[in-house]
Amino acid sequence: MASHNEKGIRGEKIAADYLRRKGYKIIRQNWRYHPKEVDLIAYDGEELVIVEVKLRSTDYFGDPSEAVTLKKQQYLIQAAEAFLETLEDEPEVRFDIVSIISDNSDHTIEHIPDAFNP
Repeated sequence: MASHNEKGIRGEKIAADYLRRKGYKIIRQNWRYHPKEVDLIAYDGEELVIVEVKLRSTDYFGDPSEAVTLKKQQYLIQAAEAFLETLEDEPEVRFDIVSIISDNSDHTIEHIPDAFNP
C-alpha cells in the first residue's frame, strides 16, 4: 500500500476515535462517490456530518485544514447530496474538518465543526 494511503487510513482512525469520544456515531468510513471518497460520515445527535480528515506531519506549510479547497468543498457537497439519496429521512447536514498534525508518537487534533456551508 502506498505510504499516502497508510497515512490517510491512520488519520481517519485518529479522527474517528476522537469523534466517537465526543459522542458522534460513525456510520460510514471511506464512502465512495464516483472516483473519490468521503472520509467519514457520522451523526452528531440528529445532524448528519460529512467529515473531511487532513493529516500532516507538520504545519510548516500551513494548517492541514487549509488543504480543503473550494473545489474539495464542492465535491463534498455533491457527495453529501448523493449520500442523502440513499437515506429514507432527510436530516440536517453539516460539513466538519478534522485537522491532525502527527509525528507518529504524538498528535494534535483540531476539529472544525460547520467548517463551510453549501
